[in-house]
Amino acid sequence: MQLPHTTPADWPDDLAGSKLASLLRTSPRGCKVGLLGIPDDTGVKLNNGRPGAAEGPAALRAALCRYGVAQPHGWEWPAIWDAGNVDVVPGDLHETHQRVTEASRALIDQGMFPIMIGGGHDLTFPFVRAVAEAHKPMHGIYFDAHLDVRDEAGSGMPFRSLIQSGAADSLRVHGLDPYANSTEHVKWFSDHGGQVAGCSYDDDWLDKPTFVSLDMDVFDAAHAPGVSALNPCGWAPELAERWVLEAGRQSQVRCFDIMELSPPNDHDGRSARLAARMLLAFLRGYSERHQ
Repeated sequence: MQLPHTTPADWPDDLAGSKLASLLRTSPRGCKVGLLGIPDDTGVKLNNGRPGAAEGPAALRAALCRYGVAQPHGWEWPAIWDAGNVDVVPGDLHETHQRVTEASRALIDQGMFPIMIGGGHDLTFPFVRAVAEAHKPMHGIYFDAHLDVRDEAGSGMPFRSLIQSGAADSLRVHGLDPYANSTEHVKWFSDHGGQVAGCSYDDDWLDKPTFVSLDMDVFDAAHAPGVSALNPCGWAPELAERWVLEAGRQSQVRCFDIMELSPPNDHDGRSARLAARMLLAFLRGYSERHQ
């Protein structure tokens, strides 16, 4: 089966011998989780970020082939269908966004939990827009050094767009860098009910449909140099993993994405491996919903 506007996933040639092979299915039948890649960094370029996030889905898949175990102790992975990559339209953000929404909608119609790997962070907007058709309005939790509430098109637009479109009505950001966000953006965010959360872990989850988005630039550059915008004083992986694992466990979380992995800036692959670990942590948490 092929979703609209998609092509098959670009897994490495040696997938058959990898640890992940037994988790993937060739059709959506019997699968609980659907994976969708968006190889596009048009929005990053529009906002003068470092190009390269278009290669993020391929790098994350390659890292998954080399990390993790097929039969972990203490839980079982959910069955996963990789729905492939959305065929983006280079330079046309609007058309790419429309295709992402249509492909995401078709994935959801298969009855699976949707996970997106990107790609610039603007792509969270059309992804969540599709999910919100069934769960509007949604609460949003995102891990990011930036508020991403710009008015202009680009990777910094998704959360303003989600609020203005009615797909979301409340937001909470973790890992915000006070040196990388303007007064204008902070004011808009707070005026529209946004909450800037602290750096400590807690279990404060609203009992309403929620989307969760992980921008890889929330991590300190020592752990994740391969991102669109380097963060010199970001989070340690242990803190983010606790949140992501718990997000997987929460039944009100209706979608998850990992964004702005930039392989050309990730020379030793450490950022891709970290992104793979975050995906595995979410899947582990998700598996506990069905025990």
